[in-house]
Amino acid sequence: MRSLWWKVLCVIMLAYTIIGGLLLPVPARFILNETIRNLYFHVPMWFTMILLFGFSFYFSLSYLRKGNLELDIRAVGFAKIGILFSIFGMLTGMEWAKYTWGQPWSNDPKQLATAICMLSYFAYLILRGGIKDEEKRAKISAVYNVFAFALMIPLLFVLPRMVDSLHPGNGGNPAFSNYDLDNRMRMVFYPAVIGWFLLGYWISTLHIRINLFRFKTENTF
Repeated sequence: MRSLWWKVLCVIMLAYTIIGGLLLPVPARFILNETIRNLYFHVPMWFTMILLFGFSFYFSLSYLRKGNLELDIRAVGFAKIGILFSIFGMLTGMEWAKYTWGQPWSNDPKQLATAICMLSYFAYLILRGGIKDEEKRAKISAVYNVFAFALMIPLLFVLPRMVDSLHPGNGGNPAFSNYDLDNRMRMVFYPAVIGWFLLGYWISTLHIRINLFRFKTENTF
């Protein structure tokens, strides 16, 4: 029962996000109009991606310190689901851009930085797939994962703020909290962030448990 409450919370939060996100009133903003509802889906996807990559980073560091292969399995599990949410975030962002910026891809600095970040994690999976020895694969990919996470910070939070960007909160463009995210939207946005993150964590734990079971089974016989 102790591990059940957050799963129930996840389902409740996501049900509230979907229903509230589609039906509750939102501010009528120029250009954005009803597309502002995508804030409940697009932005939490990115937050979830960052948090999952953070867990992956932590377990990669832990593996480098302790050398336990189970820690490496946890690191790659969180990374894989983080990549999944990065794809969701990119797709929802491109759909939003199509209606607000006129095209799904405009080479916006934030779009380009995010694409580089995603490619660095795709390369992480490719790197793992090219190394057969378990110990060597775990060590090399753990080191790469640490650098990939360190690269993500300036790519997503520093560089886009130094140049002009269409994204809110970057390049002098006011953030949503300054003019769009009123109290009505906060009632849905914050539960959405919690719900999507719990879903990402839930999927990650299931994926990790399956791979840990396989690892223990293979090493028993």
